[in-house]
Formats: sequence, C-alpha cells, structure tokens
Amino acid sequence: MYRHRKASNSTQELLLTLGRLVDQALENIRLQQARAELGMALQRHMLPSELPHFPGLRMAARYSPSQDDLAVGGDFYDAFPMRDGVAGIAIGDVQGHGVEAAAFMGEARASLRALASVTGDPGQVLASANDLLISLGWNLFTTCCLLSFVPRSGDLGIARAGHVPMVWGTDTGESAVCLDPGGVPLGILPGQSYPVVHRRLTQPGYLVLLTDGVVEGPAYPIEEGLAEVARLVGAGRGIAPDILASQVIRVADRTGSNDDAAVLVVRHDGRPYAQ
Repeated sequence: MYRHRKASNSTQELLLTLGRLVDQALENIRLQQARAELGMALQRHMLPSELPHFPGLRMAARYSPSQDDLAVGGDFYDAFPMRDGVAGIAIGDVQGHGVEAAAFMGEARASLRALASVTGDPGQVLASANDLLISLGWNLFTTCCLLSFVPRSGDLGIARAGHVPMVWGTDTGESAVCLDPGGVPLGILPGQSYPVVHRRLTQPGYLVLLTDGVVEGPAYPIEEGLAEVARLVGAGRGIAPDILASQVIRVADRTGSNDDAAVLVVRHDGRPYAQ
C-alpha cells in the first residue's frame, strides 16, 4: 500500500508540473502572437495606402509578409514630393524583425519625407537621415535606395545605403541591374556621404526597386534572383506597373526565404514634362 501511494503522489506531482509548463508555454505563445499582431498592425499602418501621382510616372507596389507569422519584418517603400517639384521614390529594409523593427521603419520613412522637403538631392537626404536616426538611439539600422526624378528634364538621381541594386528596363527589351556605388546602411556610422549617380530617362521603361527577400534565399543566390527580375523587366514591354510588380514579387516564392519582401515598380514615359 505504501509503495502504491508513493507512486501515485509522484505521478500527480509530475502531472501538475507538466500542467504548469503547458500553461507557461501557452502564455508565451499568446504573448508572441500579440506582439506579432501589434508589429503587423504597425507595419500596415506605416506603409502608404496609395502612391502619389507625378507627371510622366506610374507606380505600383507589392508587399509579401514573412512566412513566419511571428517574424514581423521592416521592409518599406514610399513615394513623396521633394523640394522644387522633384519626385522622391524610396525602398528600404530594416535590420531584424518584431515591433521594434516595424517602429524603426516608421521613423526611417518619416525622416526621409521630412528631409526631402528641404532638398531634392537624394544623397543629402540619406546623409541627413543617417545622422538623425543615429541620434534617436535605436541601435538598429536600415538599408535604403532613394531615387529623385525631375519631371521637367527626365533626370534621375540614384543613391543607395547598403541596399539591393535597382533593376531597369526599356520597352525595347533592354534590362540590367544598376551596380552603382553606394554607402553604408543608415543608422550605423555618423557623418557618412552617399554618392548620387545621375541618368537621363530618354526611353519608356521601368525602374524596379526591391528588397532582398525578393531575390535572395537558401535556394537562390542574389545574383540569380536579380537576373530573373531583370529578365521579367526586359520582357515587360509596356505592361502596366501593377502587373509587373505582381510578377516580380513571385520571384520570392523560388528563393526558399521566409523573410518579408517588397517591390516598387516605377513606369516612366521617357520624356520630359513642362511644368
């Protein structure tokens, strides 16, 4: 009788311990889910609900969340007026995941917009945004590609802060990856400069900005991903930007990555517009 009672007590204690562990695990899951839902809500709120209109440009964007429901990402895209009627077009990718990444993404977007109101130079905007984000003390960083487009002349300025290169293409079937020089990501080192590459858009075509979740993963080196995007852009030949954006975002399905992914397609007429 004594041995049986002792065994029963041990079993009961074990079951109670297991019950407490299960309760703790469920509570942790609920907290993680709540945190993820908050991060996703922040992210949805901070991405633009629509993109503005600029003369000679049409834009479309696509965003694909992380395959891990708890891994809220910090990919962002935006378009906004810069000083003197210049169009600003940006895409970025914040380090890490979670509520902090989503909130930092909002700070980065707001910084770019505010600084673009005082200058049409994308390199100056990135340099000032870098110092501003460092001063906020987040201990996070973001990559970014910022374009400036002057409708009256067709001039394009390209500045990059550690971001994936842009892909361009024309309606004649030409396309390539823009392997222009850039600077370090925003939020790491103060006092940085960001070179600006200037081009003039003289033929109708596309500019495609994207994040690394589109073109890089365990099953896809980034070079192959970018080459596939360039192929799609070269085959575009006048299709609507929202159709091309949908085609490009599907490249992410082949990479094996569970990261979030963003695409911003800019369709340009290739001719200047008088103001």
